[in-house]
Amino acid sequence: MYQQVLDPVADSLGWSSLVAALPLAVLFVLLGGVRMRAWLASLIALAVALAVAVWTYGMPADQALLAGSEGAAFGFYPILWIVINALWVYNITVATGHFDVLRRSFAQVSDDSRLQAVLIAFSFGALLEALAGFGTPVAVTSVMLIALGFPPLKAAVLALTANTAPVAFGAMATPILTLGKVTGESSDTLGAMVGRQTPILAVFVPLVLVAIVDGRRGLRETWPVALLCGAAFGAAQYVTANFVSVPLADVVASLVSAAAVVLAVRLRPSAAAAKPAPVAGGAADEPTPEFAARVEGRDGGRAGDSRAEVARAYAPYAIIIAVFVVCQIGQVKDLLDRATRTFSWPGLHLTGPSGKPLALTTFTFNYLTTPGTQMLVAGLITMAALGVGAGRALRAYGTTLVQLRWAIITVMAVLALAFVMNASGQTVTLGTWMAGAGGAFALLSPILGWLGTAVTGSDTSSNSLFGSLQVTAANKADLSTVLMAATNSSGGVLGKMVSPQNLAIAAAAVGLDGREGDIFRRVVLWSLLFLAGMCVLSGLQSTAVLGWMVP
Repeated sequence: MYQQVLDPVADSLGWSSLVAALPLAVLFVLLGGVRMRAWLASLIALAVALAVAVWTYGMPADQALLAGSEGAAFGFYPILWIVINALWVYNITVATGHFDVLRRSFAQVSDDSRLQAVLIAFSFGALLEALAGFGTPVAVTSVMLIALGFPPLKAAVLALTANTAPVAFGAMATPILTLGKVTGESSDTLGAMVGRQTPILAVFVPLVLVAIVDGRRGLRETWPVALLCGAAFGAAQYVTANFVSVPLADVVASLVSAAAVVLAVRLRPSAAAAKPAPVAGGAADEPTPEFAARVEGRDGGRAGDSRAEVARAYAPYAIIIAVFVVCQIGQVKDLLDRATRTFSWPGLHLTGPSGKPLALTTFTFNYLTTPGTQMLVAGLITMAALGVGAGRALRAYGTTLVQLRWAIITVMAVLALAFVMNASGQTVTLGTWMAGAGGAFALLSPILGWLGTAVTGSDTSSNSLFGSLQVTAANKADLSTVLMAATNSSGGVLGKMVSPQNLAIAAAAVGLDGREGDIFRRVVLWSLLFLAGMCVLSGLQSTAVLGWMVP
């Protein structure tokens, strides 16, 4: 049995926090400074976390290793199980040529690459986030952008930057539902609060995307459409989360924002008339010859597609929506949930500083209710709809596993790191130290969420790590528990773009394995800028200025 200690270094919470932050510091220095491959940097950071747990916190080595093994298992299931199956469905559409049809249909909306980035990376990416989450939109939309002519590095940056505002409601609001469980607050109330924070972020994301594509000229020439897209998304997300259904917030918002872009382009053709000149990308933007050949060989010189072909191209996504919606029906969900198995991780025995057992040791196998299994079912139905044989589907699955091989190692290593830090007390030390800020904690609250998602790559995991801590800190500082818990999730969405596993997924998807550091340097400033804005918003919502926004 291991009991956590908050201040193992000289009985000082401050000094202990500095030591507890070492694994995170090592991880980000290796990624951003040394430009080390994400999987190797993650393994080294995991080793540092284990060392701190054993030698500083006094955690038995076997308990530390068991915590790491549970984290690695959680990284594979359910997180990688979702990503693998989602990318498999995508690879089926690539192998059959239907993805090219889909891409051409998007291109027909506008030949302006700036608006294509908004439509695909933001609106379509939000739909993928709503349905699957956990890196799926980054992988799929980045490749779609490459197929439209974007340089690989820029495509990855656009996909990561766009994957922010929708994240809190991703995978049918899994982060919000998890937050409700760990905090004891109503998930509907938490979803309503998040729906009063991330919609404001959504207004600005499309503007940033056009700036990434074409700088100031992009903003000057396309800001009305970009602003309309962001505002439509934000308004739909707010209304749905507050008055309709929290799990459906991103589904509705993504469709409304896409419709807004299409309508704006059709009513104002001049909005898409100006085509930005191509910008030289440099060595980092150049894909491998094999990857370039694969992309270039997709079109086959086809000039147009029939309505039947376009319908079949959209069929996989319609199937995914149908499967997920059906699985959200109360009776169906209850029936599927009967297959769920929960057990304590063998040999792992942990208690918190107060001596109470930790729920961290509980592992859940939700075989049928996990989005990964539902995506697998959608893939099987897609095989039938597109006439794909078993052999071809298996080859596509093999391609997916090869494509994600380094990302798989990275995700499992980083989740092992997160579980070791959480089990040993390192994350609680960091959070408790920050909670000592009192009323000013409202300004720092989003940073905890950002930190959790940056490390784990998952807003769900971040909420699991810091949700209850946010509530505890809020009670001590006389702040709204709903506001602080929700802010953890809203701040967490901004850590998504700099998380090592998402960087690895993006690099693998666009054929830039080993260039995770290059991608990191392109997105980290946007992540920090948005985080600063969320900190200000959270601080104002904790005062009389914007306190009326808290449900």
